[in-house]
Amino acid sequence: MKAMHFAIPSLVLAACASQPVDSSIPATLVPADGRLVERVAARGVQIYECKANAAGGQGWAFVAPEAELFDAQGRPIGTHYAGPHWEALDGSKIVGSVKTRADAPDASAIPWLLLDAKSVGGDGRFSKVTSVQRINTVGGLAPATQPCDAKSLGAKSRVSYTADYVMLTKGTAAY
Repeated sequence: MKAMHFAIPSLVLAACASQPVDSSIPATLVPADGRLVERVAARGVQIYECKANAAGGQGWAFVAPEAELFDAQGRPIGTHYAGPHWEALDGSKIVGSVKTRADAPDASAIPWLLLDAKSVGGDGRFSKVTSVQRINTVGGLAPATQPCDAKSLGAKSRVSYTADYVMLTKGTAAY
């Protein structure tokens, strides 16, 4: 099982994470009461498994993300994993649920999302986050060239991706 690999220097990740939020984000992904907490860059994989489907065939099913998170200066600040969870190095942690989605501008990238979030960890960097946007995605789609058939049921594929996660909290000032 081959995974796609992207060579993205941490300087580029830092640049992505430090760009201001702009009008290229679809309105459906902007919460009415969202105030910017922080924008973090992610570099990792989207994990898929070859599974039987309801139609009697097989297909790649999403399992979980697995990524490192970086601040605007490119320093590691935490991880992103199944749940989906975002966990900061200080122990603060949130879990999200998808509220809305939009196709990524790049058809070869996973969709952009708006997720509702709630704190499930201690006080800290992420504890006040109530919404998360996943934007500026690169890669991460289910394998298109790796077969998923009866012989490969149970096989997993780790597909490289990058994204920006915009952490928001409820507030009167929209970002």
